[in-house]
Amino acid sequence: MSDIPAQQIRAQFDDATIRVYQAYSHEIADAALAAGRFVAPFKRERMTWIKPSFLWMMYRAGWGFKDAGQARILAVDISREGFEWALANSCSSHPEPGMSREAYDRLKQERPVRVQWDPERDLHHQPLPHRAIQIGLGGEAVGRYVDDWTVAISDVTPLAHEIHALVQRCELDEARARLPVERAYPLDV
Repeated sequence: MSDIPAQQIRAQFDDATIRVYQAYSHEIADAALAAGRFVAPFKRERMTWIKPSFLWMMYRAGWGFKDAGQARILAVDISREGFEWALANSCSSHPEPGMSREAYDRLKQERPVRVQWDPERDLHHQPLPHRAIQIGLGGEAVGRYVDDWTVAISDVTPLAHEIHALVQRCELDEARARLPVERAYPLDV
């Protein structure tokens, strides 16, 4: 039995920043890494999803092997202030039970951020009993993310590939030892 609550933000963070992950094409990743922030061909008009869980990102992007659009895994260190603004200005990616379509549409217009909880994954991408958060940034939130919150961007694709190779060889202790250390983020959600 796990002592992790069903919904808990787990992430790598320090006093000033929290690390989130995104997967992109080589073109978008190269441009972002060169500029130190997201620039064209990154599209500000689209919702962009950030994930604090490394293993959930690996599941989503297939360790960077899933398709060309997710070939590069980027670690994006953003300000904790920005992360918490995103959560404070969010709504669920689905209407709450009993909520009318009109009420949900109004809520989405008022809040530029979507939150979704999906089963966390293990090294084999099997679901765990607790959930990992995904945060969709749209509208005003994308501009804040790109222009104000982003502190550093690094390419963790080689690390993803290294861990994946260890998992394929059933060297699970070694794979676990290379995972980023994620702990409970001090925030009530």
